[in-house]
Amino acid sequence: MKLVRPAATDARWKMIVSGTDALLVMISVAAAAVITTTWTVVSILGSFTGAATVTLPVTTDNRVADGLSLGATGHATALEVTFPVLPSGPAGLLAWAGALNQVVVLVILAIVFLLAYRLRSQVLFTPRSGWIIGSGGFVLIVVGAIAQFLDGLGRSLLADLAGANGRIPGESAHFSMEFSAVPFMLGTAMLLVGGVFQFGGRLQKDIEGLV
Repeated sequence: MKLVRPAATDARWKMIVSGTDALLVMISVAAAAVITTTWTVVSILGSFTGAATVTLPVTTDNRVADGLSLGATGHATALEVTFPVLPSGPAGLLAWAGALNQVVVLVILAIVFLLAYRLRSQVLFTPRSGWIIGSGGFVLIVVGAIAQFLDGLGRSLLADLAGANGRIPGESAHFSMEFSAVPFMLGTAMLLVGGVFQFGGRLQKDIEGLV
């Protein structure tokens, strides 16, 4: 028995993403990588050379919100502060966090570029593609977690140095970090997609051997 691949002109087979569409995606992804990287570098350099506005965590109930109606009460959980110059320690932590966040963005863009390139080449399921996508997912999870930790640590240090928390005597300090599950979810999805690509590559090779 011989398996025959359907003709490319068969009306039952329609291209959802054409070669031109894939090329446009590749160009857009490359442009996005350049623009976001440039913006990140400019932002990091600017935080060391001039005034910077940073949103700091408030981990005390002492900074209450006054003037609320309907009998409501509350306290601030964040405070936007402008520094003439950021202290070198927290500035370094925030810079590393920004750089690692940019790595996360570049990993995602690189995977999209790879998929568009494979679609354009009409060679999608390969073991190398699966390995690259899976590795990207792992990097996304690890780097995203480190970036969030460094960002939280830097902002907490700035809050303490600026006295944003306004603690009363005997009140203990707290470390505040906003955790986003997006990098973890995207990384996990990429790991699964990488596994699917590896399985698809093996299946495609087996089918080609029967043709």
